[in-house]
Amino acid sequence: MTGGRLAAVRGSWRTALRIARREARRSRRRTLLVLVMIALPVLGLSFAAVSYDMADLNRAERIERQLGGADVALRWDSLTAVTQDAWGESAWPVQGEWVGRTRPATAEEVRALLPEGSRVARTRWWMTFSTRIGRHVESIEARAVDLTDPLTRPLARVRDGRPPVRPDEIAVSPTALRRLDTRIGEPVRTIDGATYRVVGVVEYPDNLRDVITLPAVTPEGTAGSDTWLVDLPGPIDPGLVDRLNAQGVQVVVRDPLPGREEFSRGMRVPDADEAGVIGVIGGLGLLEVVLLVGPAFAVSVRRRRRDLALVAVAGGDAAHLRRIVLADGVVLGAGGAALGLLLGIGAAFAGRPIVEQYLLGERLGAYRIFPSALVAIAATAVLAGVLAAMAPAWTAARQDVATGLAGRRDGSRPRRRWLLIGVALTIAGTAIAALAAGRTSQTGVLAGVALGELGLVFCTPTLVGVLGRAGRLLPLTPRLALRDASRNRSSAAPAISAVMAAVAGSVAIGVYVASDETRSRELWQPGLPPGNVLLTHSGDIPADPPSADVVATRARTVLPDATVTPVAVPGCAGTVRDKNDCAAYALVPPEQRCPYTSSDPVPDAARRDPRCVSPFQEPVDVYLPALVDDGVALAALTGAPDDELAAARRTLAAGGVVVTDARRVVDGQVRVEVNYNSGGPPSGRLLPAYVLRGGLSVDRLVLSPAAADALGLSAVPLGYLLDTAGSPTDRQMEMLIDELFDIGPMSAQVATANPPSDQRPMLLLLAVASGVITLGAAAVATGLAAAEGRRDLSTLAAVGADPRVRRLLSLCQAGVIAVLGSALGIVAGLGSAVVVLAALNQRYAEAWPVQPPYPVTVPGVTLAALVVVPLVAMGGAALFTRSRLPIERRLD
Repeated sequence: MTGGRLAAVRGSWRTALRIARREARRSRRRTLLVLVMIALPVLGLSFAAVSYDMADLNRAERIERQLGGADVALRWDSLTAVTQDAWGESAWPVQGEWVGRTRPATAEEVRALLPEGSRVARTRWWMTFSTRIGRHVESIEARAVDLTDPLTRPLARVRDGRPPVRPDEIAVSPTALRRLDTRIGEPVRTIDGATYRVVGVVEYPDNLRDVITLPAVTPEGTAGSDTWLVDLPGPIDPGLVDRLNAQGVQVVVRDPLPGREEFSRGMRVPDADEAGVIGVIGGLGLLEVVLLVGPAFAVSVRRRRRDLALVAVAGGDAAHLRRIVLADGVVLGAGGAALGLLLGIGAAFAGRPIVEQYLLGERLGAYRIFPSALVAIAATAVLAGVLAAMAPAWTAARQDVATGLAGRRDGSRPRRRWLLIGVALTIAGTAIAALAAGRTSQTGVLAGVALGELGLVFCTPTLVGVLGRAGRLLPLTPRLALRDASRNRSSAAPAISAVMAAVAGSVAIGVYVASDETRSRELWQPGLPPGNVLLTHSGDIPADPPSADVVATRARTVLPDATVTPVAVPGCAGTVRDKNDCAAYALVPPEQRCPYTSSDPVPDAARRDPRCVSPFQEPVDVYLPALVDDGVALAALTGAPDDELAAARRTLAAGGVVVTDARRVVDGQVRVEVNYNSGGPPSGRLLPAYVLRGGLSVDRLVLSPAAADALGLSAVPLGYLLDTAGSPTDRQMEMLIDELFDIGPMSAQVATANPPSDQRPMLLLLAVASGVITLGAAAVATGLAAAEGRRDLSTLAAVGADPRVRRLLSLCQAGVIAVLGSALGIVAGLGSAVVVLAALNQRYAEAWPVQPPYPVTVPGVTLAALVVVPLVAMGGAALFTRSRLPIERRLD
């Protein structure tokens, strides 16, 4: 480009930007609308970026929180020599594997490694403080720190009272104070009977959650992780660090050590798949903003068609007209970016306490912004404005000058090539999504869906024109609404496309989530009859566990109808250190085993071979190995019919076993093998067996005490089975554990008929998000149509139309946008979901072992919300529209 041509282009853009600024001041309502729609996403993104930058502590801030008032911090966790980075934030063994210390170091041992005159202070982290809150046992993080020592005092802030100094004193964080429902001066008892008095409220910048501060005189045997803060008599000596590393001590320093590696702990760079997903989602969000803002630029071009025609008469070419309209996008995009950045930065600074307390649980770093991210966000906002003005700019460049001077509408129809491009993009996107789903590529699926939606956007103007021609069969008001939408496709089509894109994404994700939940429900296999509870001992099994009657007495205070039976597992007999080193299995006869393995190339015949299809599913919630029982626990274990239970108990009484897999039994016997995990060949023998065919469909092996003895096994107590009348609630389970705590700490697992996950909140959130976009797009398009259709309303008033016609017209205009966009979105979303699920099912059908397919489940809550939202949009348009028809003087 020559110098003169470049100067002409710069001058043309300066003029276009001046015109854009003047137009923004003249059309203040439209300007405010565009600014708000661009500024809102910028506000959210800039708030997140600035908050992230403040939360991402730099190295100086991280080390300051570790060192307090000390020169260095020592962590003596290894028995072998280590090497570390320049700052001491990471360490690794010089040779071999990491060998951890079996006991914490003492102050004398640490001082022996330091120069004469050094002073040390110990801090112990990651301790546990267990107490009762009501009838519930709560475990709270605890730290042992002497906050009266100048070395450790900067680690925390005393907000009230004083730090603990006596062995029976504690300080609590503000949230722990509320959780314990206590005050300064009141006692707090631990579960082991110790009593502490609360003397202060202390806040740690790295943890604003529940924290208990213990005095530094904590007993040496208390579990935790020690850090020693050291005040050196002189500057840090690299030789001292080398000597400490040789003893297995990691040294955290304020200034980098020479000759050591430095590792960056900045923002993690996403991999290719993550970057692709983020890019596609960001592109979809950008497309949504462009589609929402586009109608405002289209209306602006139509209202300025005479001014643009005058520019053409004065010698302006198509490029000048495009620049004038694109300059609107630049000015409004930049204005929206500036407004959004100011609000986002201000909200991030003002909302620091909320982010710290409720989102991150720690104090943020210094006040700072994220310049590179903010520049990228602002550039994206300007790009959104330019892209939104792109289609109106091309329309303005192609308008007929005589038509523009006369102020008449341009009756040109959209070119057919846009329809062909849209159809091609839709087909290509569907194919890409299906191919990517078969290969489990999230980026490919999202890219295919985005490409398909972009194709539907290109097809929307043609569809609006077809519906406009079909509107002649409707009554007056809906016919006018469809005619206006057909005439003003440049503003109606983007609004409809915005609704369609939002609804399509919501429906596609909703269908996939609902289908996945249905598949998970079909695959769900409880390990016990639903509602039954397995109680197991927490930690080591007591030598004399409480009897079932004692447990039943306690359990019935919470679950009155519960029946309690003890359960035991087979373990090694004799003087074996670990009874769990033995495991019993019922073998499948060789003729019943599947001849294929998952690593072999599997022919299609394997998928139809009944030997390769397991009649059972693995339990998901409660897992139980083989059991030793005389038949008492069979009912709570299997839920089988009474006649089968009676027969099974007779077999157990005769010294046999009970199984649920009929394939394992041959001529009334089953071979049970014992594997020794500590080594040694397996042993086994044939035992009489009974097959339980009713009840829970779980592969189960129950040994009688005589059968266990014959196999050289003993019965090792596992816990208790509770047969309940109904499914206990979460609150009842908490109360049950609390009730049983006095006789021994136990954990409880309850079997449920369905997966615990509930996707309804997510589906409702998707519906609400798409509903908000639908309402916004309908409101914007209806308002712009009302502003542009004042002449038509004046004509209706002149011919004596009822004032209610204006309300009905607004209702129908909102209905065209919301109903048409929602209908297209539902169809597109369902189509995308069906294609993706079909591709996944094809992949699963070819997998080995065969996996059940995804059913196509349409979420009712999402579709119901999407049906209601257009009605709300139409009602809102009618409600907020004045009935009085305008009377204006016509100049033409």
